[in-house]
Amino acid sequence: MKNPYDFDVLYLGSGHGAFDGAGPLAASGKKVAVVEGEMIGGTCPNYGCNAKITLDTPVVLQRFAERMQGVVSGNIKINWSALVAHKQAVIKPLPDAIGAGLTQNGVTIIHGYGKFQDAHTIVVDEKTYTADKIVIATGQHPHRIDVPGTELAHDSRVFMDLDVLPKRIGILGSGYISMEFATIANAAGAEVHVLMHHDRALREFHQPFVEDVMADMTKRGIQFTPNAGVTALEKTADGIVIHYGDKEKLVVDWVLDATGRIPNVEQLGLENVGVKFNQHGILVDDYLRTNVANIYASGDVLDKQQPKLTPTATFESYYLYKLLSGQTTAPIDYPAIPSTVYTSPRIAKVGVAPESVKDDVYKVVHNHIPDDWYHQTDQETVGDSLLVFDQEHHLVGATEYSAQAEDAINTLLPAIVYHLSRDQMWQMAHIFPAEGAAAWHKIR
Repeated sequence: MKNPYDFDVLYLGSGHGAFDGAGPLAASGKKVAVVEGEMIGGTCPNYGCNAKITLDTPVVLQRFAERMQGVVSGNIKINWSALVAHKQAVIKPLPDAIGAGLTQNGVTIIHGYGKFQDAHTIVVDEKTYTADKIVIATGQHPHRIDVPGTELAHDSRVFMDLDVLPKRIGILGSGYISMEFATIANAAGAEVHVLMHHDRALREFHQPFVEDVMADMTKRGIQFTPNAGVTALEKTADGIVIHYGDKEKLVVDWVLDATGRIPNVEQLGLENVGVKFNQHGILVDDYLRTNVANIYASGDVLDKQQPKLTPTATFESYYLYKLLSGQTTAPIDYPAIPSTVYTSPRIAKVGVAPESVKDDVYKVVHNHIPDDWYHQTDQETVGDSLLVFDQEHHLVGATEYSAQAEDAINTLLPAIVYHLSRDQMWQMAHIFPAEGAAAWHKIR
């Protein structure tokens, strides 16, 4: 029977929640389309992860040289305008590259903003497209603080495009974006003030490690104000005044609003088809299917317990490729999803959190990173890891703060995902010496 629709599957959005599965799905023989109103690839490649890590790379070099002073001489100074130009050169080719990969696999790319007309019909610039199944992968957008003068603040996307780094920067919030961009701006020479909404930063991470990282940031000149209670932003001749607390004021040249991100559920016409959603995102079942049988959702737009990160969206997108191509009928089974904060030093984690261990089921092993000879080669002086094992010595969780915490956690990931025994851990022979070998040695 001939398919009465234009496409078998149509994706709203082209980020990791879409393109990691849309390409393979089209290559499997399905007729697939992707609707995108902005840059192909979505947030992560264009003005998220990839752009951020490019800006952060010289910070890592700066810290490395700092630790090695005496062995090497001279300080590393970051040229901000050159760094932003470098970031642009690295990022600019990505939308075309991702788009080319999609079209080579047979995906039709439709430029514009899509809106539901009915459960099988999407309208883009007054033209309709129909599909048997539709996947909502529209991601999130920055939250804006609801105070007078909110228009004077900017989001991280604007920060990453600044040709000139402001001398005084105020950052609202203390989550991922706040802490990472505070690190970068401070390293590049700006005076940085972080106005926290609560009394703790990075509340989903092991707090003693967060406090250690904040202590290092404070030593470098970043100023933190807990429970700031920002009430207004005001433009004056001296700069932008941040009103907070009990009639307190802070004058800066530029404000970054890092108060969170909101699922992109507005302007999609979800009310036209009855798709259920809330302030946290779209509701789905264990098959990533909404309450409307032929409509699915993937990525950061979901209301879910899993972290809203690129690896989660990628996993969901690939799962939908397997489901919609008929290669599986099983519900989604999430692996352990790692996460990291790209401060310097980093904080990274995966699996069972050490602070959740309250009985004899698990054992927590502490390691002081500088005690490892490998980390003495570059004169590291800070860093700790906590490894959580069950009674049979299966690794079930790990959290670390160190200069290379993200690499250490990535190395340990297979032990957790595949529930490796100690004997199986010994079957892994890592290149030596290397960060991976140093991390793996701690779990055997």
